[in-house]
Amino acid sequence: MTSAPAGERLRELAARFALPAQAPGLLQRLLAILAEDPLAPTAVRAVDEAVDVHVADSLVALDLPRVRRAGAIADLGAGAGLPGLVLAVALPRAHVWLVESNGRKRAFLSRTIADLGLPNAQAVHARVEAWEAGTGACDVVTARALAPLNVLVEYAAPLLREGGSLVAWKGRRDTTEEADAVVAATATGLESAGTRRVRPWPLAENRHLHLYVKVRSTPNRYPRRPGMASKRPLRAST
Repeated sequence: MTSAPAGERLRELAARFALPAQAPGLLQRLLAILAEDPLAPTAVRAVDEAVDVHVADSLVALDLPRVRRAGAIADLGAGAGLPGLVLAVALPRAHVWLVESNGRKRAFLSRTIADLGLPNAQAVHARVEAWEAGTGACDVVTARALAPLNVLVEYAAPLLREGGSLVAWKGRRDTTEEADAVVAATATGLESAGTRRVRPWPLAENRHLHLYVKVRSTPNRYPRRPGMASKRPLRAST
């Protein structure tokens, strides 16, 4: 069961982000699954901590109008479903693909989607670079604790429609990482739309959302074959 403080916090978040009426109950159930399922792929299980570290941190993307109005979202390296499952609860009119290459994690996502009864969420068992069905299908691509920004940009670019956006969760800013991402964005048809410092919960520090927008078509040479974006990343130094 979700503790009383966590339940109160969920109600605060529901009011803060104008969530649908069913959202607090669904998010409460998600927290219980993360706490109780021994196969949940997360190190943060305590409900009173997870309500902020997982749920509030995911919901902060709703401060971006591009996320609010998205009709199709792909969450890359979805893992435990954060932010993907939380956004699926918050945006019931959006279709959310949770893309995960690890079979055990994908199985967890499928079970959790069924448990929550989310008709707008789907677990996809694929490497991002090999997910052909996602090409040009997404208004928003999300990534949290997955890879450096330049790699994320290369992953996201082929999936986005023109005008679509990548939202990447990061901690402390790194000028070298951001410079590399500019090179990757230029090569793949994206450009930076800024970095927003966020505080999803009162004690959160050094949390940032990096936003990139697709401004032109991605060259046909992308995506490169699986693994190349991380093995030979696009960098400012090269």
